[in-house]
Amino acid sequence: MAAAARMVIEGPGDVLSLRPRSTFVETPTVRELTDRALIYLQAGFPVHFRGPSGSGKTTLALHLAAQLGRPVMLVAGDEEVGTSDLVGGRTGYHYRKVLDNFIHSVKKYEEDATQRWVDHRLTVACRDGYTLVYDEFTRSRAEANNALLAVLEEHLLILPMAIGPETYIRVHPEFRAIFTSNPQEYAGVHEAQDALCDRLVTLDCDYYDQETETAIAAARSGLSEDQVAPLVQMVRDFRESGAYDQVPTLRSCIMIARTAAMHGFEFSAETPGFVSICLDVLGSKTPLDTRNRKRREEQQKLLLNLIQHHCGGEKRIGRAIRQSRPDPTGNAS
Repeated sequence: MAAAARMVIEGPGDVLSLRPRSTFVETPTVRELTDRALIYLQAGFPVHFRGPSGSGKTTLALHLAAQLGRPVMLVAGDEEVGTSDLVGGRTGYHYRKVLDNFIHSVKKYEEDATQRWVDHRLTVACRDGYTLVYDEFTRSRAEANNALLAVLEEHLLILPMAIGPETYIRVHPEFRAIFTSNPQEYAGVHEAQDALCDRLVTLDCDYYDQETETAIAAARSGLSEDQVAPLVQMVRDFRESGAYDQVPTLRSCIMIARTAAMHGFEFSAETPGFVSICLDVLGSKTPLDTRNRKRREEQQKLLLNLIQHHCGGEKRIGRAIRQSRPDPTGNAS
């Protein structure tokens, strides 16, 4: 989440016209990564943002697409995506029937049916010079992305099962491509073929520095940076502790800050509602079952200590959480 606000999306159908809002958070870290990516895109090379969930890959890709000032085609990687879903294919039929009754005593019928070809997003982007944003492309099977090989290298899009004399199209000179992927995911992810990765300029994204995370969390929640700074530091400390199964990301900061702000909860260890939100959002990073119940108990104690340390309060935090809701582990804080 490199941005404080989502892109403004305009335009009908599959074609998006993106423009970033003025509230886009652009700290030196974000600006440096954006500038690096723009250098390659302006030179005509596709860019690939690779990083864990919550590191802002998709938002950064859409922000870059907006900087290019061209219409955008957005594609989401999926197990069911095939070549025809990217390029296009034969869809339905066009029927034609002619009745010739020029001589009233003679009737002549002529019928024919032709299968229609429908362009899909990659073909439209290549033909018209749009920017292709392929989010989580490794969730698609490798063979589904083979059409991209000639597009990115020879600037030709081969049309399989094409109708008529046009079996390929030349890629528009304004065509650009931005890819994202998460190498840490293990479910529903395929290994990208070397031939495709060799055509991409890969920029690794990691979790942002504290300054950037604070600025984004503040902008997304409508609070000041001073208000959210202790919360961001608390989540970062929890992330560094390793006491979880799923990494707590900047999204956790935004969820807690926005929810607490909406309900007027003070960011304090003495506010039951705030403590409850923190435990709901961060405590769920480790599943609750009989095998790891002890670990969940230790995790909750750690979270309570972090809340107390960063968000104030003496010894009343135990009373705050008891007032908020029952302890899911069955233990008092």
